[in-house]
Amino acid sequence: MNIEILTYLAENPIKYGVNDNYPIEGIPISEIEALEVKYNDGKQFPKALRELLFLAGDFCYVLEYGAYDTQDELQQSQRDWLVEFGRTFNRNFYVVDLISDYENFCFVYTDDGDNPMIYHFSYDNGEIYSLVSLKEYMNTKIDLVKQGFNPF
Repeated sequence: MNIEILTYLAENPIKYGVNDNYPIEGIPISEIEALEVKYNDGKQFPKALRELLFLAGDFCYVLEYGAYDTQDELQQSQRDWLVEFGRTFNRNFYVVDLISDYENFCFVYTDDGDNPMIYHFSYDNGEIYSLVSLKEYMNTKIDLVKQGFNPF
């Protein structure tokens, strides 16, 4: 896959300042395509999301995927939580980062262009608010790590 949007992530595949480095680990295109079928009605995800999954869909040192074995388990778990809390989204979405013991998460709408906005969802109050684009979100978190801060 040609990386055009998340170039900073591709250029920074390891966590700085840690002996083990914690390199990012991606998932294969075939798995990305299966996720697109299940969570985006068979349409391709936005380019930046595809790049994120390809580069770091299995492990990313600046994103929290939880204790789930696969991206599919992560996506299904958050959707199950939404149902349990009586909440639904009327657009296709994809969870990219878990926050605060998984009670909050960041996601993108899959129909929001090649570099979609990141949105934050809170189970506490059901509030959704936008943050920055996926590229800006990743770049900011990588810069935090490079400066010695915890990205979480």
